[in-house]
Amino acid sequence: GNQPEIPTHMKALLFLCLVIGVASKAAPDNFKVEFTTSNPTGKIVLNITREWAPIGTDRFYELVTTGFYNDCAFFRYVPDFVVQFGIAGTPAQNNKWDKKSIKDDPVKHSNTKGTLVFADAGPNTRTTQLFINFRDNSGLDGQGFAPFGEVIENTLPDATDLHNPTPGNSNGVNQQDYTTKGNAWIKKNYPHISFLDKATIMQ
Repeated sequence: GNQPEIPTHMKALLFLCLVIGVASKAAPDNFKVEFTTSNPTGKIVLNITREWAPIGTDRFYELVTTGFYNDCAFFRYVPDFVVQFGIAGTPAQNNKWDKKSIKDDPVKHSNTKGTLVFADAGPNTRTTQLFINFRDNSGLDGQGFAPFGEVIENTLPDATDLHNPTPGNSNGVNQQDYTTKGNAWIKKNYPHISFLDKATIMQ
């Protein structure tokens, strides 16, 4: 009844395969992404720098290239602070990614005005949610929020012009409801909410 031992060199190979299996494909060192929004003039262009936060950049690249961010709502807008998004419009997509958290990156670039950052729920919990800083929020640096890109300056007004679905409530819409009920729910309850229609890697 003894289990045969896997030879050491095979163990190493097996481990390597497992690691490669779960890691996101490495993103380019620098690339641009265009967010087309539901606002009439809405085009937010971001410059991504992998060196600032490689783990976060690789996850973002994977999510953009697989279409995760297409047709998702900007569900939290806090004036002069941030806009947050990154819950998919379909519950099936959220189920797919909900438990696939990534490790934290060290903070190499400050949360300056216009930077793109993963939101989290504590250490090593980043999955899909993002925010854009509307001002210098360098106070977030010490909390472990690691920017990995920034909005190209002349398109930042297209981010600040997004609709605030919950004036007076800085928490935004109920994230659990949006996660489980999708776009049909959010459009019914917040008919004027702004959407990220499409995220595209610019060639």
